[in-house]
Parts: sequence; structure tokens; C-alpha cells
Amino acid sequence: MRRIKLGILSVAVAATMAMPATAQAAPVTVGSPLTAAFGSTNYGGVATIIHTALPESGAHVTSPVSGVITSWHLLGAAGGPFKLRVIRQVSGGYLGAGSSAPVVPTGIGLETFSTNLPIQAGDYVGIDNSNENDKIGAAAVPGAVFAGWLPPLADGATASPNAPGPNVELAFNAVVQPAPSVSAISPTSGSIKGGTAVTISGADFAGVSGVSFGGVPAKSFTVASEGQINAVTPASAKAGAVAVTVTTVAGTSGAAKFTYKACVVPKLKGKKLKAAKKSLRKAGCKLGKVKLTNGVSNQTGKVVKQSPKPKKKFAPGKKVNVTLG
Repeated sequence: MRRIKLGILSVAVAATMAMPATAQAAPVTVGSPLTAAFGSTNYGGVATIIHTALPESGAHVTSPVSGVITSWHLLGAAGGPFKLRVIRQVSGGYLGAGSSAPVVPTGIGLETFSTNLPIQAGDYVGIDNSNENDKIGAAAVPGAVFAGWLPPLADGATASPNAPGPNVELAFNAVVQPAPSVSAISPTSGSIKGGTAVTISGADFAGVSGVSFGGVPAKSFTVASEGQINAVTPASAKAGAVAVTVTTVAGTSGAAKFTYKACVVPKLKGKKLKAAKKSLRKAGCKLGKVKLTNGVSNQTGKVVKQSPKPKKKFAPGKKVNVTLG
């Protein structure tokens, strides 16, 4: 048994517990990878603790992404209740930016707790305990550093840490589900009537709960992979570009645009046939049947009647019949 000074107090650490490393693309783990030999160790105080350095390859002391913490882990913990806390570095110190519901471990083995706690890229994750005799897993790890607030840093409070601890790693981490991102959509346009099959490309599409086009839910969608969604567009009340958004537990994101196309019938009365054709093309419509009256020709006649009437909306390519007189 070895004694390690945590900065809060001097404690004994027995090398009894370790967790195998796991590779994850998304979600992202912030905090200890739980690969060291941890011993269950007394706090000796009531504090908020964060890691400020971790020597393991790929370990994160701050979140590399914005999103939501969906779960967190404790190893070697006893007593409590414990809370997970998000801590944000701000001008003048560190801000308590949110905390989970309190939990009580049932044993000193690895325990997983669910939460739904927003986090921003660059935020730390910390642990709050409640009693001086609480325990947490600790290990002597050269290069690991933790910092603490004694008493704990409350939500909304700003302060600098006052309990440093070099060469000690504590057995906790948090799992961050990154917010989804949309990078492209194909095809990029379709009819206002809806029903266009599109492929949405991006990242972090785990647990997608909704896909929308201009705020209107997709007619249907399926998640093909972490980077691809197949969706069917809903109908739109108007033509034009709209944002394509994807929603997961980690938030809503969308950067791609889908353009709804339509035939919005223009007013043709008084136009010669050539001008009428130009107006129809510009409006996304096509010329239909041409009826001649009063002895006029296609070159001399002007539109005296049209069907459908102006301002009516149809799928692109709708044919408009005209009567020249």
C-alpha cells in the first residue's frame, strides 16, 4: 500500500483495480481512461475535483466537442452522494456550468450513471462529493494532475481551484455525445409537393430523433450510419431554400440547404407568346396548349386567357395553357 498526497489530504492507495482501454470514435470520453491501478481512497474533505493533465495517449481533460453528457463512470467510489459537474474556464476563474443529479454508488466497482448534461468544447468534467469520509479510486500516475475546489464549486459560481494534486489520477470520466453536424445533401433540390428521396451526409448521427426541412419534419427517414441519413422530403408551402436539420439527444444542427422548386403561375395576360414563354420558364412552368382567336398568329397575338390562373402553385414543370387574341 502506497501513500499519495492528493492535495486535499494524504491517503493510502492500494493497486487493486484497473479497467481496459476502449477505443471510441463517437461518443467521446472525457476524463480518466480508467486503465491505471486504482485504489479506493478517502477524500478527507468535501470538494469539486477535475483533471488538468492526463498522460495517457488520447485522454481528454476537456471535451473536444460540444454536445451532451449521456453517462458517467466512477470506480472505487463509496459514500456520497456524488455529482458530476461541468466546469468552464472563464475570465477570472472557472465557472460551475451545470451538474447532474446526485447518485450513491452501490459498491467500489465500476459504476455507470445516466444523465443529460450539456457541455461545450473546452469544458472540464468534475466530481463533487458530500462527506469527508467519501472514497474515490485514485492511482499514482506520473504526469497526471488534478485540481480541486474546497468547498465545492457551485453551479453559477466562479472561482479558481485551491487544492492542486500532482502525479495523481482519479477514477472518473464522462461520455459526451457530440452534437450532430450536417455537411451535405444530395440532391439539393426537389418539388414543393415533397416526396424527394435525399441523402444527408454529416457526422454523429447516433440516436437521431428527428430530421426537418425548413422546420417541417421529414416524411420519413432512416439512419444508414453515423455519417448518413436517408430521408424523404415533406411538402412545402413555398418555393426557395430551407435549412436541413438533424436532431439527436445532443442537440440540433444543420448547415446544408435544400431548395424547393415550384411552378408559381405568372400573370401572362397582355404578353406576346415569346414573352409569355420567358415568364413561364422563369417561374418554373412550361407552355401548354396555345389557342388562337380572332385571326391572330403565334407572332401577332397576345394572351387574353390562361389556365391555370396566376399565383397558383404546382410542382415544377406544370403546363400552362394560353389563348391568344
